[in-house]
Amino acid sequence: MIDRSLVRALITLFALAVAGVALAGCNSDQLALAAKANQPVSPKLVALMKEKNMDPQAPILFRIFKEEAELEVWKQDRTGKFALLKTFPICRWSGDLGPKVREGDRQAPEGFYSITPAQMNPRSAYYLSFNTGYPNAYDRALGHTGSELMVHGDCSSRGCYAMTDQQIAQIYALARDAFFGGQKEIQFEALPFHMTALNMARHRNNPNMPFWRMLKVGYDDFEVTREEPKVNFCEKHYVFDAAPAPNAKHDPVFHASAKCPPYVIPDDIAEAVRVKEQRDHAAYAKLVAEGTPVAKLDTGIDGGMNEVFAAHAPGGSTGLSDGGNGQGLSLAALKPAPGTIPPWVNPPHAPGAPQPSEPAVAVAAPAAAPVAQVASATPREARQSKGLFARFTRKTGLRGATADTTAAAVPPPPTHAKPKVKVAEAKHHERPRREASTAKATKRTKTRLAAANRPPLKPSVSDTLSTEPTPPPVHNTLLAGAQPVMPANSFQSRFSAFK
Repeated sequence: MIDRSLVRALITLFALAVAGVALAGCNSDQLALAAKANQPVSPKLVALMKEKNMDPQAPILFRIFKEEAELEVWKQDRTGKFALLKTFPICRWSGDLGPKVREGDRQAPEGFYSITPAQMNPRSAYYLSFNTGYPNAYDRALGHTGSELMVHGDCSSRGCYAMTDQQIAQIYALARDAFFGGQKEIQFEALPFHMTALNMARHRNNPNMPFWRMLKVGYDDFEVTREEPKVNFCEKHYVFDAAPAPNAKHDPVFHASAKCPPYVIPDDIAEAVRVKEQRDHAAYAKLVAEGTPVAKLDTGIDGGMNEVFAAHAPGGSTGLSDGGNGQGLSLAALKPAPGTIPPWVNPPHAPGAPQPSEPAVAVAAPAAAPVAQVASATPREARQSKGLFARFTRKTGLRGATADTTAAAVPPPPTHAKPKVKVAEAKHHERPRREASTAKATKRTKTRLAAANRPPLKPSVSDTLSTEPTPPPVHNTLLAGAQPVMPANSFQSRFSAFK
């Protein structure tokens, strides 16, 4: 009896050791995930903030311009005004100039949106991401549909704004630090272009012009005040910087589909915006009278790409983004790309040109950071532990006891229904990151180039891109289970109250 009890104890200890190996793997994954989402702001950006008199955790504001393929990060300085911190070239955006209208139209959204801590996604299949907040109340009032429209890495877009992994790491870090500094929401302004008199004249025949003129009021507001415009909606319109009417007993209550309540615009803001609008209108009228050419409509080109990326992508084109064609791309090729362009990048193509095929399905990813989960042992670990137990029991003759003890110490994983997948045309969401070998990725790239039926126009990507390594993707081999151990100062723990 003593020997049999001793054997049972040894078996139990061995089972716990195997479980410890599995949990160690889980902790490794969680540590890798935390490291990716908690990368510090680069020393160059820290030095730039110091130069511009900005606190590292001061509020920020994002502005995106499709035609220029740029994402601007503005940050509040110690005077309380916003100043431009850095402009990030956009690696890829999809669709046309104009707002997103329906699910699956491949349109990247346009408008004024808000980003909260719950919209930050450290578990993104596209390295890191945050949800833009589309649709807002205005979009919903018009019946516009769509979801999970992100700013993310991976340089691949079906309705999103895609950066390189290195870029999104820095953009994510800037947003994270602003939330840590107390900012509750980050304003996200997505616009078709810089709303100058020249650009308005070039696009004067575009059917989206009434919508763009409405957005220009908020654009001008920020341009003249360098303060974040307050955004409301009523009568299916945007309203900027509304304040209570004289003698009002409470703040006006806005509903996007309802009649506008009584409100006023502060005199200093209203006057500054009016003066700018008059100046822009005079310049616009002069440009039209001089016969400024209008931009083409219905080009059939899907989205755009900043010229610095198009110059380094095989068969690259800027598409609907300004510049970068012909000699412009040759000059842009002399600049290093800000991050590694993945081999599956799909630059914009001219109408009728064959385009590389894309995966047909994408798995939906939550906008909020989900609860981390506990991993199980890998199949190899399970086979090894099973073999060791089998050999041990054959020698000791305790086959029955071993089976009972193993079942109690390491219960089988719960059975889950297979997750549903959705067609990529219906929703962009976030497709799983490709984890094929380098050889397979190279073969896929060659196949795409052959389909285009033309040789590469530029040197290979590997000869021109930044050598900065991209952290490896986190393998999602997790099963539902216990809560993870999170650092006390982690992003999730500090802002769970905002979800």
